[in-house]
Amino acid sequence: MDRVDVAVVGGGPAGSSAAYEAARRGADALVLEKGVPRADRTELGPDSTDAAGILDYWVDIMGIHPDEFPDGVVETTLDRAEFVGPTESVTMYGTGIESSYDHFGYTMHRARFDDFLRSRAEDAGARYRTGASVKAVDTDLSAGDGPRHVLHVGGGEEVGAESLILADGPQRTVTNGVLDAYLPDGESASERLASTRTNHIAYQEYRRFPEEAYEDVAGAIRFWWGVMPGHTAYPWVFPNRDRVCRVGLTMPIGLDLDTVEDREAYALLESDDERVPSGGEYVRRLLEREYGDEYDVESDFPVVEDAGKSGGTETYPISSTRPIESPVEAGVAVAGGAMGSTSAFHEGGDHTAVRTGAIAGELAAEGELTAYNDRWQAAIGEEVRRSVTMAEMVRDYGPDDWDRDFRTAQKMLADGGEDGYDLFERKLTGGLSAAKLFLGYKYRKWTLRDGAYVQLREDEYVY
Repeated sequence: MDRVDVAVVGGGPAGSSAAYEAARRGADALVLEKGVPRADRTELGPDSTDAAGILDYWVDIMGIHPDEFPDGVVETTLDRAEFVGPTESVTMYGTGIESSYDHFGYTMHRARFDDFLRSRAEDAGARYRTGASVKAVDTDLSAGDGPRHVLHVGGGEEVGAESLILADGPQRTVTNGVLDAYLPDGESASERLASTRTNHIAYQEYRRFPEEAYEDVAGAIRFWWGVMPGHTAYPWVFPNRDRVCRVGLTMPIGLDLDTVEDREAYALLESDDERVPSGGEYVRRLLEREYGDEYDVESDFPVVEDAGKSGGTETYPISSTRPIESPVEAGVAVAGGAMGSTSAFHEGGDHTAVRTGAIAGELAAEGELTAYNDRWQAAIGEEVRRSVTMAEMVRDYGPDDWDRDFRTAQKMLADGGEDGYDLFERKLTGGLSAAKLFLGYKYRKWTLRDGAYVQLREDEYVY
């Protein structure tokens, strides 16, 4: 049996950050990553998918400045975010949150970002094993001289560890089984955190834009709200380099069109749709709607087939849940997407994955994870609370609601409001509609105080 101080399941941003922090503090840290192929990666790695990128204050939450990256990680810098409704739109040139980063944000090449985090962890002394699929974990809290955790890896290998960090992403293929052991009889993490209920599915294509169309979106992350049904469901365009953009969308898993009211109000639905369109069909409809009058979409916006996970496309789950606390008394910390740290509103999560993984690794190196739940909430709790608040505000929104709020936001900005979250945190301008929006946000945020955004609490675990 291979014996280590810290075993990390999953080699994405959370897992590699945990291994880095543990190893640089002298712990023997091992990352077990099952590994998946990717068209633009030369070796196996985590199930990487390019995210929107990182906003300015996310740089500080993550704790890694892009100046530290090797060439090729940053695709392009951003100067704004554009929110487009059915008939109204609003553009934000700042998040309204103090940051050490000079730009609005940046987009990045996720596989190269993961490779950077892995190299950093290995340089610090961590070991990183790909092709290692963890099948089960046994824990004995009274093991004495033996390891508290024994990980059973494909091929019959066993790894013993004192501390276990679970960073296996939003599908929680290992995490759910581990958590089941600490829940009361009759309760199951697999049921409480079932991906079909708590996750979203995302799809994106890498398309090379015509020069004029690319110039229009360069420097911006652009989102369309109220054009497709589903809670926090929206398409997007994110610019990369060389006129390549990621065109994609996120939507709930298992949405039934028969439950959607006013279907005809959604621009990306068609009258003969019997079920939710596929991701590829949604992308085609978006491009046709935005550019079809001027371009032949299929020929003028070709798919870049040597990018992304498979032929210029990517489909992936996103843990758009409320986060969970970890059974730290058992020497277990859940980090990143597996803990649900991804925003339920804008789906971004690399910054919180890195930060939660780093905290878990630091404490695991000390051999004491009991402070983990308090530490991660102190570090990212306000970010999570803000995002869950926004997600709850728009839970039942239809197209008209998005147009109404975008008109209100335009007026708040015109009346001297700050950009981004400052519209909701500090300003009460723009008349009655702005007051309703502001007070609605403040009330929902108040209801989530004292960690009420957590969906599985530490005191629910049984040891």
